[in-house]
Amino acid sequence: MRIVRWGIIGCGDVTEVKSGPGFQKADGSALVAVMRRDGERAREYAARHGVPRWYSDARALIDDRDVDAVYVATPPSSHLEIALQVAAAGKPCLVEKPMAMSHAECERMVDGFAARGVPLWVAYYRRALPRFLKVRELLEAEAIGRPTSVHVQVTDRLAGGEVLSNWRFDPSVAGAGLFFDLASHCVDLLDFLIGPVREARGCPLNTGGAYRAEDVTAVSFVLADAVAATGIWNFNAGEKTDCITFTGTRGRLTTPVFADSDVTLTTDGENRVFPIRNPPHVHQPLIQSIVDELAGRGRCPSTGASGARASWVLDRCLDRL
Repeated sequence: MRIVRWGIIGCGDVTEVKSGPGFQKADGSALVAVMRRDGERAREYAARHGVPRWYSDARALIDDRDVDAVYVATPPSSHLEIALQVAAAGKPCLVEKPMAMSHAECERMVDGFAARGVPLWVAYYRRALPRFLKVRELLEAEAIGRPTSVHVQVTDRLAGGEVLSNWRFDPSVAGAGLFFDLASHCVDLLDFLIGPVREARGCPLNTGGAYRAEDVTAVSFVLADAVAATGIWNFNAGEKTDCITFTGTRGRLTTPVFADSDVTLTTDGENRVFPIRNPPHVHQPLIQSIVDELAGRGRCPSTGASGARASWVLDRCLDRL
């Protein structure tokens, strides 16, 4: 197809800057329709972003003949149902992360798209960002020697007040708590940068009692060819931290996951800093890879299969398997 015409289901906050404009600015891509259950807000979004059509019903957008591919940007509780409707319509689909409420749901999605012979991708957009492509390049070039261990540390203060009304704190909608939402990016990066997680164990705790979901989760992993990994996601901490540290036989490599700050390579006691910044619309490089794949000139690195692997790890960490 010459131009991939996209429809978005669920035009909430993530689509305002992070993803939505990327569908308009990627080469060979156009955003032609959006959907939100609140029709007035869908209309306002379409007017604000110059989108020609809007809907308040997901099925109507999916059935729109001028929509070639669908981006599902709703909370995880609706991903399975909507994605399977997109598959039944025979249209390619990009679904937000976490991919679904559980690994079992992810498998149903993968099977549904495979049965129709259409592609499914997951919005782990960090796989296409320049920062993490550089980290992968350094690791593959053995800039730190052979990687032997990895540590992830993400901390923040305990949430309270109005912020707790956000769906991310409601396990019935989000799948779990902030670990499920934020650690999914970290787990997927480990898969992308080192290799698939072969073993995972976790200890989810609720230490603050501010909401029903876990607020501290400690995990241990085995990655790829015998690389040990640990992680702590502490959302009841006194400070905010955000770092993955890769340790190898010759040095150390550190990068933030969420912050837009530097990658640092340390070898022989000396630091080399890579000041790589994110593009204005962080989903755009991943969107471009999807458009390129549909045009037959590339492959998107974040598939339904890789997204399902991340969900398997999350389920293990939350002691749900």
